[in-house]
Amino acid sequence: MKQLLLVSCLLIYVTQGWGQAILSPTSPVSFTVAQDGSGNYKTIQEAVNSFRDHMQVRVTLYIKNGIYAEKLVIPSWKPNIHVIGESKEGVIITGNDYSGKDYPGGKDWTGKDKYSTYNSYTVLVDAPDISLENLTIRNTAGRVGQAVALHVEGDRFVCKNCVLLGNQDTLYAAAEGSRQYYGNCYIEGTTDFIFGKSISVFQSCTIKNLSDSFITAAATPAYQSYGFVFFDCKLIADPAAQKVYLGRPWRPYAKTVFIRTDMGSHILPVGWDNWGNRANEQSVLYAEYGSTGPGGDRSKRVAWSKKLTAKEIRQYTIAGIFSEKSPWIPTVAHP
Repeated sequence: MKQLLLVSCLLIYVTQGWGQAILSPTSPVSFTVAQDGSGNYKTIQEAVNSFRDHMQVRVTLYIKNGIYAEKLVIPSWKPNIHVIGESKEGVIITGNDYSGKDYPGGKDWTGKDKYSTYNSYTVLVDAPDISLENLTIRNTAGRVGQAVALHVEGDRFVCKNCVLLGNQDTLYAAAEGSRQYYGNCYIEGTTDFIFGKSISVFQSCTIKNLSDSFITAAATPAYQSYGFVFFDCKLIADPAAQKVYLGRPWRPYAKTVFIRTDMGSHILPVGWDNWGNRANEQSVLYAEYGSTGPGGDRSKRVAWSKKLTAKEIRQYTIAGIFSEKSPWIPTVAHP
């Protein structure tokens, strides 16, 4: 019986490809991805696929510098993964899919023969409790329409010190109720390049417009108290971009708030757009507090946007925003 038990344990060890520490449910583990073969894996997807489903312990995945041409998917059954790049400039995950591009091999699993916005991503995070740090994610399709770099569905997502590069629809902060934190990130794009239904906080981020257009396109559900909230961010632009709106509502109850944001001269005095529908003006929450810089002057903002009061601003804390349905505070966040 003892021999049978020993053989069973060895089989688990070998087939899973993990070391002794992984067998303990309370012990975090780490692995390395290196394209030159010096790590445990050569691709990020290979590493993610090898992890046990529904892991209860934290897995840290160190990525060595390199350009990783991968369409990376972290599925819903692969939670608790922390991906850390050797450097944000040196670790680049890259793709070039876009909405309308022919699907390789004929058709996808739904029978469609072309990519849509939703599956044009370079990286898809579908699992909860995923963290990305010190890396670049880019979609190099160019100005061909919707082409997502990062698509996030999972809850309790953290993106720290990362670079997100694209044009239209760079960051799809997708799922309603999904709580997402972006700290000290650089995000650039052209049109609606931060969009979705999620509850997302952007703290100390630099947001760059590459053309005249819109920064955000929130689709906040009516029942959600929060949508996109920007704390202490900086809005900059390419010289070609001189007429930029803070946002327009993808759905009628869009909620977007900029708090203590340094806004460049590319931000239009009116600030916000109603997406061609005056009815949206009655249902959206578009607000600011403490805006600074040439684009921060609120004297000519649209009348249906809001300046938060000192009392109202107290409800905008990391804990308050993220803990509406259950407590969660990202460990990297400031209060």
